[in-house]
Amino acid sequence: MIDGIVGAVREVDSPAPLRVSALGTFPVEAASTRFRIAQFVQPLAEQGIELTICPFLTASDFSTLYDRSRVVRTAVRLLLAFIRRLLVLPRILRADVLLVQREAMLFGPPWLEWLATRVMGIPLVLDLDDPIWIRTTSPVYGRFATWLKWPSKTDDLIRWARTVICGNETLASHVREAGTSAVVMQTIVDTDIFVPRAEEAAHDVPVVGWIGTHSTWSFVESILPVLEDLAGTARFRFRVVGSGRGHVATRNVDIELLPWQLDREVFDFQTLDIGIYPMPENQWTVGKSGLKLVEYLACGVACVVSPVGVVREIGVPGVTHLEATTIDEWRRALERLLVNAGERRAMAAAARHYAVDHYSVAGFAATLAAVLREAACAPAKA
Repeated sequence: MIDGIVGAVREVDSPAPLRVSALGTFPVEAASTRFRIAQFVQPLAEQGIELTICPFLTASDFSTLYDRSRVVRTAVRLLLAFIRRLLVLPRILRADVLLVQREAMLFGPPWLEWLATRVMGIPLVLDLDDPIWIRTTSPVYGRFATWLKWPSKTDDLIRWARTVICGNETLASHVREAGTSAVVMQTIVDTDIFVPRAEEAAHDVPVVGWIGTHSTWSFVESILPVLEDLAGTARFRFRVVGSGRGHVATRNVDIELLPWQLDREVFDFQTLDIGIYPMPENQWTVGKSGLKLVEYLACGVACVVSPVGVVREIGVPGVTHLEATTIDEWRRALERLLVNAGERRAMAAAARHYAVDHYSVAGFAATLAAVLREAACAPAKA
């Protein structure tokens, strides 16, 4: 009887979980939602934080978002997404903390964030993995999309936030210049999920590959002449995942074009012997998160990367990966890995070892938990 009373008292005394509404534009099919929020739901729950994800778009919405031939259908879907936001608004506003990944809605002013923070007094934690305050032109919808997204939105959210979680120091510097506290939390993957392929799955012909999106395919196009040149002296296959292209004209390159699929994400990385991560250096790319290199490392894939932005701080050049800036450097680096299978294997092993040592979901979740709890207790911003 006494034991039962003690147990009841302990249950009453246990603190209520911290309720966090996590809002973002995209569903888990988008890397930003998957790796910045969703993979931390369970670890945060174990620390007494109840994180509820409310994406603006559904998986079906997201799958056709960048298909210009379906623009009317996309417009209708965006209207329905707006209505869904209104319907769940009472639940969102019951949260102790609002965690916004980029923005709560894909278009329009930040009215929901304004209502939550300026009217309801709910603390806002903003998460940024790209420098989205920079105005860019959509490769699908052009300048119209820029204005539809409300260009000043990100600057407003930075001012209203108690803290901004940033994917790298470049983003954090911008946030601090605006007078808001910033915490750097790199975008990582779970190394228990992103694992190397089985040794017996090695290929007779090396597979060079790239996994990305339609918006970054142009980066790869810049080194296609290198691959065409190498095809004359070395055997390899070139696997492209997620480019959004149905056909790519190349000379002598054995190329395979595949659509990106969530249930095949890890497998696609595991099929590669050499990964590539080309990027130009500009205001946008220096603020990106470097996720592709992290994924290559975790899956034990030897790779060649452009040393741009945070990529310079990931891994150990020459040990876990190779760096290349000029066309000649790209050719030499790729040729080096293509002709030397032993070096590829050693680099892949070093890459995997680095990822396991540096990327812990539990550790990163502890950082996120501390930020959310501090935001819940901090005084309101003026």
